Amino acid sequence: MPLKLYQKGIITSLLFLLLFNVSFAQKLPVDSLKKFSTDTLTRKQKALRKSILLGSMGAYTAGSLTLLDIIWYRPYQSSGFHFFNDNPQWCQMDKWGHGFSTYNTSRLIMGAMDWAGFETSPFKVGIGNFSTGGLKWAGFSERESIIIGQAFGLLYLTSVEVMDGFSKQWGFSWGDEAADVVGGFAFSLQQYYWAEQRILLKFSDHSTNFPQYRPNLLGTNWVEQIIKDYNGQTYWVSISPGSFMKKESKFPKWINIALGYGATNMISGRNNTIVYPNGTTAPDPVHNQTEVISENGDINYFYRYRKYYVSLDVDLTKIKTKSRVLKTAFSIFNCFKVPFPTLEFDSQHRGANFSWLYF
Repeated sequence: MPLKLYQKGIITSLLFLLLFNVSFAQKLPVDSLKKFSTDTLTRKQKALRKSILLGSMGAYTAGSLTLLDIIWYRPYQSSGFHFFNDNPQWCQMDKWGHGFSTYNTSRLIMGAMDWAGFETSPFKVGIGNFSTGGLKWAGFSERESIIIGQAFGLLYLTSVEVMDGFSKQWGFSWGDEAADVVGGFAFSLQQYYWAEQRILLKFSDHSTNFPQYRPNLLGTNWVEQIIKDYNGQTYWVSISPGSFMKKESKFPKWINIALGYGATNMISGRNNTIVYPNGTTAPDPVHNQTEVISENGDINYFYRYRKYYVSLDVDLTKIKTKSRVLKTAFSIFNCFKVPFPTLEFDSQHRGANFSWLYF
């Protein structure tokens, strides 16, 4: 089964961050950046910059969507535009993946733009892309930059969902669209009101035994399983209490409280599914679970349920250091939850489970 777009987005985001940060050692933390002013630009300079930037944004949009169509959609059959309601699938783990991917893409591109000299963070970068910082550089006001930047990001993300809608393999998902918007605004609104990220969206993963039952769907090796096996994924909302305290407070801003969400026993997208030895599936209207039939006729039953976590975390970007290498490494790995002792609860109300070190 091909990867969903958001899963490819996670890989792309991480590679993008690695390229810019390792190669160029971006200037972080962003709070220390010197505010850029467009007041010194003449009318002609602003007009030229706006033309260059808007033209570049248009060319990037057209070029990237065309390339995406060639390498991603054309190998699969197309169809008339249609919607696809995948909201009940995978206990909504894929929706968390959309929000996580969009949020961290926004954060990583902000860092890249900071390195490039646009100094985006003081100007509250927009949703999911570089445009707000560039708009400010081009002479747009702060308000214009935020509005246009977010509109551009939302239009771009919606364009991808529309392309999904014309693919027989998928369909336009309102749930995916909503998750993209929420993830992007989770970043931009914090930049707007606080000029920093006090609430982070993070990710952690551990290996499970479920891929052995459907390796083509859940991954044949550990690299694929990190992306495909939702059973091992956990998405976190990591909150910095110190960032909400008064400036004179000595509580470290880098200490976070993390609330996690996950699910397990997912062998197929939905419950009420029979999985045959050749990998094909059929609905099972009787049993509220997934039945996996092996080649020798054995049947394994899986009843999915959700998990909730409470743990500690570290905001690596708030650790003070003068080393550009460390700042780069902290920025790269800050989308991952730091392993800590963790309390686990589940939707089956079986009580709390404590792990000394949860991944």
